[in-house]
Amino acid sequence: MTLSNKKLAILGVGNMGNALLKGILKASPVAPKDVIVTARSEARLVAAREEFGVGSTTNNTKAVEFADIVLLCTKPQGIEDLAKEIQPAFDSEKLLISILAGRTTKNLEDMFGTTTPIMRAMPNIPSMVDEGATAICAGSYATEEHQQATRAIFSAVGEVVDVAEYQMDAVTGLSGSGPAYIYMIIEALTDGGVKMGLPRDTAIKLATQTVLGSAKLVKETGLHPAILRDQVTTPGGTAIAAIHDLEDHGLRPMLISAVVTATEKSKELGD
Repeated sequence: MTLSNKKLAILGVGNMGNALLKGILKASPVAPKDVIVTARSEARLVAAREEFGVGSTTNNTKAVEFADIVLLCTKPQGIEDLAKEIQPAFDSEKLLISILAGRTTKNLEDMFGTTTPIMRAMPNIPSMVDEGATAICAGSYATEEHQQATRAIFSAVGEVVDVAEYQMDAVTGLSGSGPAYIYMIIEALTDGGVKMGLPRDTAIKLATQTVLGSAKLVKETGLHPAILRDQVTTPGGTAIAAIHDLEDHGLRPMLISAVVTATEKSKELGD
């Protein structure tokens, strides 16, 4: 199943749904006339129609009936009621892609019918600027063709990796929640700069670009972060003095613990 000539429904055009819509249309695998979006807020629907030229409705069943691929971007709460509403419109020819945290493909198969091909995805908020990190996994009835279609959708807004479903909670703890950790790091670096005399607008610009550039260097060189760190760390210099302080205060175990804690919370929500 490629995206060419396929009709797409996005149920829940909130922040993530809107980011995916923007990325998909920008990459041009689907034409605006072949897309319909839903939302509870009429204002969001008007905004989507005016900005992207897509169809819109508050009727989720109508959107599912229109589509070949249904992207489920609603809140996890209330999914049971939504499933009862739209399940009759599904069949084995429609692909359901869920970004709901904690909801397994088996759980969704039970709600939507065991023959419905289901893909699960966990994108993160940088998808809004086409720099997302998304992990995907396949349900029992999803074929390689369904997986290719799912990769095409999320590749439009960043990087995509395939994982086993049991690893999705760890994905949530790392990349799903990870932007929050990085925002705190940027904020703390900024405050450090301000404390040492920099204007706040200068400090945040330097901190943000430092994080962005460092990540890009890891990505483009393929080098281990420790190797790149050593390239900055000269004997007796400022970086090694600061690294000693970071190790002494437990930066590394704190970040590891944050991923573990978020992973366990994701499991708890799923249960």
